[in-house]
Amino acid sequence: MSQPSVVLGVSGSVAAYRAADLARDLMRAGFTVRVCLTDAAERFVSRELFEALTSQPCLQDVFEEPERGRMAHIDWARQASVIVVAPATANTLVKLGFGLGDDMLTTLVLASERPLVVAPAMNPTMFTNAHVVEALERLRKQGATVVEPAEGDVACGENGQGKLASAATIVHAALTASIRSSRWTGKRILITSGPTYEPIDDVRFVGNRSSGKMGEALARAARMMGAEVAVVSGPVAVQYPAGARVVRVQTAQAMLDAALAELPGSDLVIGAAAVADYRPIEKQSGKMRRTHDRIDLTLVRNPDVLGTLVAEARNSGRNTRFIAFAAEPSDGLEIARQKRVSKGVDAIVVNDVSRSDVGFGTEDNELAWIGPTGEATSGKRSKLECALWLLERAAELP
Repeated sequence: MSQPSVVLGVSGSVAAYRAADLARDLMRAGFTVRVCLTDAAERFVSRELFEALTSQPCLQDVFEEPERGRMAHIDWARQASVIVVAPATANTLVKLGFGLGDDMLTTLVLASERPLVVAPAMNPTMFTNAHVVEALERLRKQGATVVEPAEGDVACGENGQGKLASAATIVHAALTASIRSSRWTGKRILITSGPTYEPIDDVRFVGNRSSGKMGEALARAARMMGAEVAVVSGPVAVQYPAGARVVRVQTAQAMLDAALAELPGSDLVIGAAAVADYRPIEKQSGKMRRTHDRIDLTLVRNPDVLGTLVAEARNSGRNTRFIAFAAEPSDGLEIARQKRVSKGVDAIVVNDVSRSDVGFGTEDNELAWIGPTGEATSGKRSKLECALWLLERAAELP
């Protein structure tokens, strides 16, 4: 395995001088370190310092190209195992939290799918400012690791929580994120996502409320963990990560056909789609008119998409792992346990659809994992955090 690489982003805090020791400690931990400075950081430390320490080029201006003709913010974002911003000032945190890219560091982070670690350092009052608090919460929901600042005397002479965490703590966070980033490197993950729409006529359909947000989070998490990703998606408005191959479908049968075509070479299949169990026995052409007080709609069973994929993989001798999703009411765990056995999947993940704060259409979820060696719950988290949690467990399937 190649040596892990870290981009160390340094922003304009008095604590910037400590980034030199941090760079050396990251190198001692086995990382290739490349440093990116903000304009304000250069008021405290120099690029020559970091280039001498790391034997790597140091970036600062957004238009710099250490290799002529290569966009550095794209290359560095793709090549890093993890990005660490330490110290992270209030200004940099708010820009990162709200997706602004107006310098090399923030642009580089926006271009990256790799794990992000931020270590704030600032005045204690600034650290509790509502904008900073919201930015940190947004970053956590996006899967970033926040290394909390320590309490003590800060540069301005005040005392409180705002001191940059120890280098050892930041290095540990970087190592943990780097390990996560390589958990699925060289592996292929197939995800089904979103609803299926089963046409009644050319206008109406039988469907459900699935938004595809969990499938999108799984695809993003899988990319963050190094996997090649294919998504077979029903009709949704979410934006899947650019690095994922996306096949868009409408019906359950189309989802099955597309997933079967994507199955070869897949190491893990996650059935996160809310596939309609039934479809109208026949589709009416045109638009049905409201000419009767009542119509009778006959439905027939749809194919079991994940069950068919499992059977195909097992019959062909593929060593593919399968994870099913089950949307169940609060008392549905026993039903899910039975589904895991009947579907032949390695694990099943349950989300409680009786709750309004998680599940369909929400930003958060709470998952219950039922696997071959035990059960666990994620706790309420953002869907991306839930996805990372799930893929950590999937990587340990026997």
